[in-house]
Amino acid sequence: MDPIILFFLLGLAAGLAKSELKLPSAMYEFVSILLLLSIGLKGGVELARQPFLALLPDILAALALGVFLPLVAFPVLLLLGRFKRADAASIAAHYGSVSVGTYAVAVAWLASRNIEFEAQMPLLLVVLEIPAILVGIVLVRGMGQQTRWGEVAHEVFLGKGIVLLIGGLLIGWLSDPDALASIEPLFFDLFKGILAVFLLEMGLITASRAGSLRHYGVFLIGFGIAMPLFGAGVGGLLGLALGLSPGGTMMLATLAASASYIAVPAAMRISVPEANPTLSLTASLGVTFPFNVLVGIPLYWRLAEFLHALPGGG
Repeated sequence: MDPIILFFLLGLAAGLAKSELKLPSAMYEFVSILLLLSIGLKGGVELARQPFLALLPDILAALALGVFLPLVAFPVLLLLGRFKRADAASIAAHYGSVSVGTYAVAVAWLASRNIEFEAQMPLLLVVLEIPAILVGIVLVRGMGQQTRWGEVAHEVFLGKGIVLLIGGLLIGWLSDPDALASIEPLFFDLFKGILAVFLLEMGLITASRAGSLRHYGVFLIGFGIAMPLFGAGVGGLLGLALGLSPGGTMMLATLAASASYIAVPAAMRISVPEANPTLSLTASLGVTFPFNVLVGIPLYWRLAEFLHALPGGG
């Protein structure tokens, strides 16, 4: 088993056992910053090698995917799950957005197997953060003036995650490749080590959410597994239609299967304060994140291989 997965399991086991293990908040913040910048820098370096306009179909497809997924999840949560409208919209928004942690694990998984994927994936990661948030807000509020769109826009576009990802992309894109060599040891060579420490903390956080599952029943568990599988299927088919490589198809499937636990909670807190954040985070962090890390990512690779093996699949 990959050691970074074992780090996650160590954190999960320690948390469930109520161990005193806990990362200092400043260290977790630092590791998160390094992780986001590393993803952005790697993407920026690769993006510099191709024309930006050629990426427009992929960007538009990602926007459409970010709108489609929450619109599918919302009626399921509202009608089958019998959640309040605000809670259903909030959870749906989480599942229409993306998880940077899941993306980073998928990058490491492919790198360990020497499988390449398209350079625009970090850009699509950024693009997919945004539309689901707006859809979730509209599902609750409509387009009325009571929504504080200015504050929402500030949280969405100037939140820490987006700023670091876009900043890393721009730095990698605009920098002289030779000059980047001086920072490669920290941001490139140590990527898996940074990710391992990040996943240790994510295991601890996941364990802290596990107790909520007993209260909210089996529906969130079922939804937290079924929705990623559905999203991966949609993302895989979209990747195939866009002409992505098997690695790129797998990455888009993984993005579609992941659920946000950073950007969307912050935006929902501002715009839909009546939504219960425990429900959303229990589903995304307590169920979907560990499912994707432990089971989903290898499964999505198999999906990509299957799709590309079909007649005309590329």
